[in-house]
Amino acid sequence: MKFLSVALLLVSSFAFAGNYPSDWWREVPRDQGNRWEILPQEAGKGEVILSKRTELGIFSNLGAADFEFEGVEYASVEGLWQKLKYPDPKDRKDPRHKLTYPYTREEVSRLSMWESKRAGDLANAINKAAGIKFVSYRGKRFDYKDMAEGSQFHYKLIRGAMEAKVFQNENIKDLLLKTRGLILKPDHKIKSSKPPAYKYHDIYMEIRSNL
Repeated sequence: MKFLSVALLLVSSFAFAGNYPSDWWREVPRDQGNRWEILPQEAGKGEVILSKRTELGIFSNLGAADFEFEGVEYASVEGLWQKLKYPDPKDRKDPRHKLTYPYTREEVSRLSMWESKRAGDLANAINKAAGIKFVSYRGKRFDYKDMAEGSQFHYKLIRGAMEAKVFQNENIKDLLLKTRGLILKPDHKIKSSKPPAYKYHDIYMEIRSNL
């Protein structure tokens, strides 16, 4: 009981200090959270978790939000990320054309939430079995985990999609502005060694600083 009272006090202090919704720091019992999950109340001072349990979950790459990027309609940023693993219609010599996948690129573009993530997981398994280590975008093949040219190209793609998501959805733009004064943190652990495109929380803070 004492722990709950302290937790509620912390939530209230976070919220009232910057006139932020207290729900952003809602208390979720640890045993109800996923193993990978950083829960809302686990934010440090001046931080907020982009938790899928609150409205801030829209900032997840999985978050469902329609936007157009470079002439293609997407239902989530994850849809763009995962479609790169599927056969590329702009690359006629793409060896993936000889394999069988559960979706087309166009179909993956229209997926969101865990369905979009699963589409990528399925493609990962198929590509790994075939010895395929590249992804591609409009005929350009690259390794998005190489921490070099491939990672930079991938970062520009994902950042561009995230900017489109914000600027084409006024409600998302307003919500991002509402977080001003807070450090955005992911709802799952991201190793510092990961390529920059993985650090979506940092990208959104950079976008926010330019609004």
